[in-house]
Amino acid sequence: MSRRRRHGLELAAGCTVAIAALFLGSGIPAVADPGEPSPRPRREVPPEMLASMQRDLGLTADEARMRISNEYRAGEAEPGLRKSLGSSYGGAWVSGNTAELTVATTDKEQSATITAGGAKPAVVKHNLKALVDAKQALDRTAAERPPAADVASAWYVDVKTNSVVVQSAEPTEAAAFVAASGADREVVRIVESAERPSPLYDLRGGEAFYINDAARCSIGFSVAKAEQNGFVTAGHCGSQGDTTAGFNRVAQGTFQGSSFPGNDYAWVATNADWAPQPWVIGPEGTNVTVTGSQEAPVGSSVCRSGSTTGWHCGTIQQHDTSVQYPQGTVSGVTRTNVCAEPGDSGGSFISGSEAQGVTSGGSGNCTVGGTTYYQPVNPILTTYGLTLTTG
Repeated sequence: MSRRRRHGLELAAGCTVAIAALFLGSGIPAVADPGEPSPRPRREVPPEMLASMQRDLGLTADEARMRISNEYRAGEAEPGLRKSLGSSYGGAWVSGNTAELTVATTDKEQSATITAGGAKPAVVKHNLKALVDAKQALDRTAAERPPAADVASAWYVDVKTNSVVVQSAEPTEAAAFVAASGADREVVRIVESAERPSPLYDLRGGEAFYINDAARCSIGFSVAKAEQNGFVTAGHCGSQGDTTAGFNRVAQGTFQGSSFPGNDYAWVATNADWAPQPWVIGPEGTNVTVTGSQEAPVGSSVCRSGSTTGWHCGTIQQHDTSVQYPQGTVSGVTRTNVCAEPGDSGGSFISGSEAQGVTSGGSGNCTVGGTTYYQPVNPILTTYGLTLTTG
């Protein structure tokens, strides 16, 4: 075991070391309803959203703008059409690159009403209530006797196919699940699927994570490298190749790079179960949104989030500080009068909404106060070619 690792484990267990590398470890006209409030004015769509739509949906810039406009108008039109159709209403959806609205009905005579409302009519066999009733029957049965994931991985109302879809890797057993629910079998459609949904966990600055199922540190900030998501933290928390688990002990990722001493930074690449968020855990568990990483000048207020002591604030005392830890010198850190304790290591330092750095080490504690140093975040991003996740 390396000297760095041995020291980190000791501190994570609660030892106090003065000035140590703490393990702080198409347009659709709206259908007017006199009883409804006036539509809210529409705002300009951020160019970043348009660019993402072009990339992910295969749209041109004009199609992306038209789609957003039509989706908004469809949202305005649908409630009035639903009310006009009454019990014959079968659901609504948009389709095509520019989001043309279709409204379903069980009554062919209502088609003219739909057309007059600016939508395309679709005549279907089952109204929406019949679909919802079948879905709720499945829900009740699942609440009493949850099906195995391979029997039914998901079920939902699919207005486009006028059915309730049950996804299953075992269709025969799925049919038994449907029968036990009492749902109208004519309404339910079983679709063979190998999907195995699993929950996604948020990556948030200040949240705990565990290294090699032993020591604990804190997440700094969510980042990405090309298509790979992850987070930055302190270098003394782990070495390249070390594995991590999240606050809930669910497998999380692997250290891709780490530098300590000299610097005190590292980054961890996470698996698909973990969703990067532009947040730092703030006071009383609130989410503080990170908008950038502009360095704050000396004297600025700065707050720290960590998995041991939570949220604490103070001011920046000096930039470009060199600290002599037992393991060696760490240069280029920032000195603050914010308190910290073992387990807070790697956690977020933020000024306003601007990311500043990750907790390195210090002296004192959050009972008597102390001095804490952070490794500035921008050198970490530059060194590893990372992009900060911002909101």
